[in-house]
Amino acid sequence: MISQANIEETAAFLRNRLGGFQPKIGLILGSGLGLLADEVQNPVVVPYSEIPHFPVSTVAGHAGRLVIGTLEDKPVLVMQGRFHFYEGYPIELLAMPVRVMHLLGVKELVVTNAAGGVNPRFAEGDLMLIRDHLNFAFANPLMGPNLSAFGPRFPDTSQAYSPRLLQLAREVSNITGVAVQEGVYQFMTGPSYETPAEVKMAGSLGADAVGMSTVPEVQAAAHCGMEVLGISYISNLAAGISPKALSHQDVVDTIDSIKDKLINLMRGILRAM
Repeated sequence: MISQANIEETAAFLRNRLGGFQPKIGLILGSGLGLLADEVQNPVVVPYSEIPHFPVSTVAGHAGRLVIGTLEDKPVLVMQGRFHFYEGYPIELLAMPVRVMHLLGVKELVVTNAAGGVNPRFAEGDLMLIRDHLNFAFANPLMGPNLSAFGPRFPDTSQAYSPRLLQLAREVSNITGVAVQEGVYQFMTGPSYETPAEVKMAGSLGADAVGMSTVPEVQAAAHCGMEVLGISYISNLAAGISPKALSHQDVVDTIDSIKDKLINLMRGILRAM
């Protein structure tokens, strides 16, 4: 169990490394998008392995380091790689980085992920703004004793994804010409891809995309009172919709083909925030 003292110790360690620099925007980068962190100016780079109490990324494509500096003249803290429930971490540990961001002064959080398209109108390579989510891990990082320094025992999540930031992202989409879809993201534990029956169920329940991340971080951010913008990039059509077997390499290849437009959108959003 991660205690409040652990989280405060982690924040103090990073605060010491930052020398007075205070990030205001947090970015959690999904699979294949870590190269955006390489564009941060005047970066302070801290590998996760050096941070007290911090978990370590074990998945290919997740560099596993914090990059703190400026991007589009905004003070940012970037997670270049994330942690997943399927890696065997307790779900409350997935909330820790967001809580550390909160203690460091982060007010707005942009979360990205690779996801499987469930909506039949979606195509590989589409970008989807997340309006809401379904939690099919049936676990919540806020379970256990409430850490009241971060938020209330029963936080409201009716607007877990900020309407203001959603509207801002729509406007940036129009300005940049980077088209976006919108929809509901369903969190599944993974690491196996969903079965066709599970995908059919997800669609019948209102999901537009399925994935293996994001929701624990968003739940933690809602608890802390952060504004959140979520963006899924549709790296593949989900099982039963796609005519082919799914593979991680296909996901990587699709992400590589769309990274430029995704980074263009992300930079535009940061400029407007």
